[in-house]
Amino acid sequence: MYVCSCFGITEQQVKEHADAGACTPRQIANACKAGTDCGGCVRRIQAMLGRGACARRELPDQKQAPGDAPEQTPSTTPGAAPRIGPGIAPGRIPGIRLPDAA
Repeated sequence: MYVCSCFGITEQQVKEHADAGACTPRQIANACKAGTDCGGCVRRIQAMLGRGACARRELPDQKQAPGDAPEQTPSTTPGAAPRIGPGIAPGRIPGIRLPDAA
């Protein structure tokens, strides 16, 4: 049965890509373009893939040991000014002019 009628992708093809390591609808789309045109099949692909464990979903550098605190960067350090972007001072937004305080 067709899952993606835009590109003629069948359930069997989606299962083959999943068996080959595609764990998310985005990875399926990269493998066969299913879900990249109208998007009507994305939920069905998601349902076919399920929520099971997948080695490609968890990258080795993103895993944390139990009890480890996440590394804090200057933008997430409590009390630090929020980081907006390179060369943009906190409190200023390019292209927006605020009225002067009276």
